[in-house]
Amino acid sequence: MTAAARSKEAVVRTFTITELAAEFDITPRAIRFYEDVGLLTPGRAGRNRVYAQRDRTRLKLTLRGKRLGLSLQEVKDLVDLYESPSDTAQQLTAFLRTLQAHRTLLERQREDLDITLAEIAQHEERCRRLLAAAAGGRRRQPRVLKS
Repeated sequence: MTAAARSKEAVVRTFTITELAAEFDITPRAIRFYEDVGLLTPGRAGRNRVYAQRDRTRLKLTLRGKRLGLSLQEVKDLVDLYESPSDTAQQLTAFLRTLQAHRTLLERQREDLDITLAEIAQHEERCRRLLAAAAGGRRRQPRVLKS
């Protein structure tokens, strides 16, 4: 097979829902959900869904965005920008704004977590002191002998 033939074969490579689900370790139901929200637009071969390389890439970007904490609408907006023929600077600026907003949110959440963890540590320490005092108090009490 020539390089041109291999290149053409790679361009027209399609995927089934099962193949994509296995590759990305997600359920077919999740893939269908991403279709419902407009992130993926597979073709059809009879009753079967046929996913193109474009769908595979969009799925990969969707899952990456999810890991970053982006909402599906934010992911969709960014993926749509990525595919638009417009200026790359606009796409990068939009992505940067989204990332900055998420950084701010995550930093606030980290502060809240730090406060909550400090409160938990205080409660744990108080419980330990009370348990130690209770255990120490039991040991010191003399036994009463029955006559």
